[in-house]
Amino acid sequence: MPEPDFSLDLATTETQLRAAQRLRYRVFVEELGGDGPMVDHAARIEADRFDPFFDHLILSDMNRPEPDRAIGVYRVMRDDCAARAGGFYTEGEYDLAPLRASGRRLMELGRSCLHPDYRGGTAMSVLWNGLAEYVQRHRIEILFGVASFHGTDPEALAAPLSILHHRHLAPPPLRVRATGEGAAAMDLLPEAAIDRVAAMRAVPSLIKAYLRLGGFVGEGAFVDRSFNTTDVCLVMDAARMNPRSRALYARGRAG
Repeated sequence: MPEPDFSLDLATTETQLRAAQRLRYRVFVEELGGDGPMVDHAARIEADRFDPFFDHLILSDMNRPEPDRAIGVYRVMRDDCAARAGGFYTEGEYDLAPLRASGRRLMELGRSCLHPDYRGGTAMSVLWNGLAEYVQRHRIEILFGVASFHGTDPEALAAPLSILHHRHLAPPPLRVRATGEGAAAMDLLPEAAIDRVAAMRAVPSLIKAYLRLGGFVGEGAFVDRSFNTTDVCLVMDAARMNPRSRALYARGRAG
């Protein structure tokens, strides 16, 4: 495969949005076994009612043939856009009252995925740099969103969920809580009983990346059976990011 020729853009057309939704279908439906009321299996599209209110950051490899150039996506929704949407996607799983009460500029992250051929390379860094530029442009202060473990049995994920609870729980002013029928405890094991190295090895790489940036997790997990996942809510306060992470965001330039 030739060296990728990356291009990073915000979707401005229906064609671009469909490209993002096709990639999401490949990852979330075909690869991870997800489904939903607006998933179009015939057209191979993963969509939901929130898509019109999000901005969709799309990473393309211009060396790939159309219509399969989209190889990475992120969707982001600022608090002003969430007001038009009737709320954030995450509010279907977590009580965001602490974040809303903060009075600070909020932005939700979601549906982050990469084409399998581009994992482990530079593609995710390019996406993150574009996200950093977006955060700066809109003066975002708190970022949040759900990230997932594969599978719907919290007991099978007891060690990684418990280590996240014991070591990375958000401070009270940012501590969102899982709510509704899918809510599940994360503190399933006492910290002393956990093999920390093995537990962190079982944490998905995207979650670990957020933690390295200075992120936290909310209280409790959420079992999303339609998506075949167990979710945690990640919260990042730009003011609390460690200096190295803040410098990374300050350098962010893309597209």
